[in-house]
Amino acid sequence: MFSDVEGAKRFYGDVLGWTFGESSSEYGNYTQAYVDGRAVAAVVPPMPGQEGQSQWCLYLASPDAEATAAKIRENGGEVLMGPMRVGDFGTMCLAREPSGAVFGVWQAGTHEGFEAPAATPGAYCWAEVFTREPETADAFLSAVFPYRMKEIEDQAVDFRMFDLGEDTVLGRMRMTEDFPPEVPSYVNVYFAVDDCDEAVARATTLGGILRFGPMSSPFGRFAALSDPQGANFSVIDVTTTEGEMPGVKDV
Repeated sequence: MFSDVEGAKRFYGDVLGWTFGESSSEYGNYTQAYVDGRAVAAVVPPMPGQEGQSQWCLYLASPDAEATAAKIRENGGEVLMGPMRVGDFGTMCLAREPSGAVFGVWQAGTHEGFEAPAATPGAYCWAEVFTREPETADAFLSAVFPYRMKEIEDQAVDFRMFDLGEDTVLGRMRMTEDFPPEVPSYVNVYFAVDDCDEAVARATTLGGILRFGPMSSPFGRFAALSDPQGANFSVIDVTTTEGEMPGVKDV
């Protein structure tokens, strides 16, 4: 959601190589973003009451949005909007988990979601829930969705991963004192790039702010940024890795 949709299109078009479809006035000026003709994201103006809060929202898939909304309420979360049908495309709702991070739920109709593989430059790659209340977020996510949890064995970091079948689909990081107290819990979305340093250079030249990195890790070289409208996101080059993968254990 962006207060300045045209500004967001210019910024992400230059930084991530996105192209954009036609704006759909019937669905709140929803505008699909593409990489090589495959859907990777969308930009929309803020919903009423959300003006001035430009941000990314990750939608988690559900076979039944109504049932998921009920589970959200039963486990201490808050349903902010919906569930509501969006034409033939699907059914959506917006929610807030008990520690404060906002996310979406999507029951697919004709629009199933991301069309590009996660490692494709410009495509969605990964997401982490940043929270000061990890136990609360962990209990909520594993109750609402069919996740199996595992954690990194490194005692220096409080990080868990959520598996769906054989796939690891989401991370959870405890927010440290490095985060200003006014920053609420949030979902940090990663987009794949072919060169992290070049992407950071493009972003900062266009008014983005570098928050962390670039840093190399066993998962790739990544950096955290804010765009000119204040929306947080990260970029990662998964082909540039450094160090050994950390040990993990089931929780």
